[in-house]
Amino acid sequence: MATLKELSTRAGKFSGGHRLCPGCGAGIIVRQVLAAAKNPVVVACATGCLEVSSTIYPYTAWNTSFIHNAFENAAATISGVEAAYRSLKRRKKFGLEDQEFDFIAFGGDGGTYDIGFQSLSGAMERGHKILYICYDNGAYMNTGIQRSSATPMGANTTTSPAGKKIPGKTQFKKELTDVMAAHYIPYVAQAAPSNWKDLTRKVEKALSIDGPSFINVLSVCPRGWRTPEEKGLEITRTAIDTCFWPLFEVENGTDYTINYKPKNKRPIEEWLKPQGRFKHLFKPENKHLIEKIQKHIDNRWEMLLRRAGEID
Repeated sequence: MATLKELSTRAGKFSGGHRLCPGCGAGIIVRQVLAAAKNPVVVACATGCLEVSSTIYPYTAWNTSFIHNAFENAAATISGVEAAYRSLKRRKKFGLEDQEFDFIAFGGDGGTYDIGFQSLSGAMERGHKILYICYDNGAYMNTGIQRSSATPMGANTTTSPAGKKIPGKTQFKKELTDVMAAHYIPYVAQAAPSNWKDLTRKVEKALSIDGPSFINVLSVCPRGWRTPEEKGLEITRTAIDTCFWPLFEVENGTDYTINYKPKNKRPIEEWLKPQGRFKHLFKPENKHLIEKIQKHIDNRWEMLLRRAGEID
């Protein structure tokens, strides 16, 4: 694994001066991911906060080859580029036989869990040597904070507004990391920018594998989460310590490893309470919803421990 000093020398693939919101998790994630890549990188980026904020013409924050895609096809595009590269390399065109590249796609949860899922699933199933990074901020933040299938239960969004009719989103979030593991691809992981060693190690591992890989990364959104912009990484650590966002990896669909086990698992209220989108859950009439969320978190954590062989 690269040291912090080594990573700092590779940190120039994504520059500052972009227009992501203060405190946004996406920029931190991209810098950590690209710093972990040793080779030149080709990036495909789905339409979303990250793309619109980092490529405002005539400026760009990307010091890599960069392809902007629609919401739905970042995985299809990067897999096509990877296939073309392998073909040219095999035919010894353009001197590519001596050059290695890393092929990485970035998408938000809307462009990954929902609209882009078909192209992501297809690219993974075909076995391309690509890494797909989902920065999961739990809603369509770029277009007005609409709920996505990654939005946690109880969250107040513009399309699941908390009020007299519903108490925020009524469904639990889709566990996409599990869905990707079910593709039986070589490597799937869940990570967070607050644990940079864990994230960069997982990126290095993913890029070293001869096949497809997927990493789901929790990405704080101060605007949509209604949190102070300087508290992002602290809130992210709380997500991990409450087991809302467990850190784990899965190899070949079956070999689960838990990367972090909290010494004292914190109650889910500690993750919900700092976020304005869950403010209504702390009214007396919604107490049962917090209990329901806690039970869901506990059951899922126990399931992961069992899959990893940590408990019987």
